[in-house]
Amino acid sequence: MTIAPHADTKAAPVPTQSTYQNRVADYWNAEENPVNLELGKIDDLYHHHYGVGNVDWTVLDEPDPELRRGRITTELHRLEHAQAELLAGHLGPLSAADRVFDAGCGRGGGSVVAHLRYGCHADGVTISAKQAAFANEQARKRDIDGRVRYHHRNMLDTGFATGAYAASWNNESTMYVELELLFAEHSRLLRRGGRYVVITGCYNDTYGRASREVSQINAHYICDIHPRSEYFRAMARHRLVPVHVQDLTADTIPYWELRRQADHLVTGIEDTFLTAYKNGSFQYLLIAADRV
Repeated sequence: MTIAPHADTKAAPVPTQSTYQNRVADYWNAEENPVNLELGKIDDLYHHHYGVGNVDWTVLDEPDPELRRGRITTELHRLEHAQAELLAGHLGPLSAADRVFDAGCGRGGGSVVAHLRYGCHADGVTISAKQAAFANEQARKRDIDGRVRYHHRNMLDTGFATGAYAASWNNESTMYVELELLFAEHSRLLRRGGRYVVITGCYNDTYGRASREVSQINAHYICDIHPRSEYFRAMARHRLVPVHVQDLTADTIPYWELRRQADHLVTGIEDTFLTAYKNGSFQYLLIAADRV
């Protein structure tokens, strides 16, 4: 499937990918995880990340098993949507004339959230051709495909115009790439004064090397979680100056505690996340940085 580029972007070939990136693409082309798909069906906003905020624990009191599953699913989706809104809230101020870049967009929910909030144009990029096609179909169904488009490209080498974007972000996708290459591309794409935001899991290197739990998460998702300090070093080398840093670890633990009780959605990694968060070796971080 060929996706027409926006007027101020140039066409790009199918992404050049390393052997590892091909493995990642294969993983996401084949992925049909209910924790992503069932939550997205609630309102056709498909997120590929976790949630933040206080849980409505009354969902567990529902005696009917089918209704209980439905209430849990809805509550998990509410929490993950709150996370997407939190990230989008740090992108502004933006106008309808601005363009934003969603790096590692998955099935596209984040770009839609940004467009609905600001009215802006959005370009989402994913290494998965299947995800790009799915997200573009969702944009067509919403009748926003003239302003929100998804592209099968490598977020490290997008082919988009230099300085074309007012804001850009990664939402739980940085662990699939080298940060030096990633931040170089964001710095190139952002106009001077543009805003970059990332929400990510990172390992707490004040504890030393990655913990056993972090290694288990890496194996589960075929990724390579970076140490916290590497984000700030790599940003500094690519003219991205942090203006807001927020530790979301305590805010995401309730999401995981609810998810591990969702028998229809568990993936087997829930207890590992909770252990890593609670022992301090793993953190959930938001960083907003300005391009100088």
